[in-house]
Amino acid sequence: MKNLGWIFGLSLLGVALTWGGARLWAAPKDAAPAAPESPAAGVAKATFAGGCFWCMEGPFDHLDGVISTTSGYTGGWKKYPTYEEVSAGGTGHAESVQVIYDPKKVSYEKLLYVFWRNVDPTVKDQQFCDHGNQYRTAIFVHDEAQKKAAEESKAALEASKKFPGKIRTDIVQAGAFWPAEDYHQDYYLKNPIRYKYYRGRCGRDARLDQLWGAEARGGEAH
Repeated sequence: MKNLGWIFGLSLLGVALTWGGARLWAAPKDAAPAAPESPAAGVAKATFAGGCFWCMEGPFDHLDGVISTTSGYTGGWKKYPTYEEVSAGGTGHAESVQVIYDPKKVSYEKLLYVFWRNVDPTVKDQQFCDHGNQYRTAIFVHDEAQKKAAEESKAALEASKKFPGKIRTDIVQAGAFWPAEDYHQDYYLKNPIRYKYYRGRCGRDARLDQLWGAEARGGEAH
């Protein structure tokens, strides 16, 4: 019996939990995120906020033509934000994912299709079990072509009458994107058990299936 407290402590550290809208796990603290970088010539970037950024990398990584995905923070005013600052609220930033892709292999419209089917667009300032403005949904557009495509996709979704009420996802001009700490990158690959536990406990897949049916997650593995 004397070892029960030690065992219980390890179990808490070894599993991703949600407490008050912030995810907790056993991970070292990295230095503040690096400054944002520009994509190489011949490729494009797209930026989306869909709640937990761990859950938004995989759906895009599965697409042919996607070069990389990066979890990070954008939409706010704080320079070099940390996870602790963003998850606490007050920075204006949303957890986001930036997608670097080859537009000759995958269209922006396809990225939009996958984005919509990995979020609940009917709620404001929350996604699944995560609550707060930092977990809002948004499409951050980088040029007029992206803005037009995003607005058309949102209008088509509203016209489809698939969901009752208003689509609550914002379409806004992209600003500085701050990459998250290293331990957040590719979290679904590096920590698959903790990731699946969090995703299940948060009710993400159950809600996506309810909203999108066979189209949930864009038809890709998660």
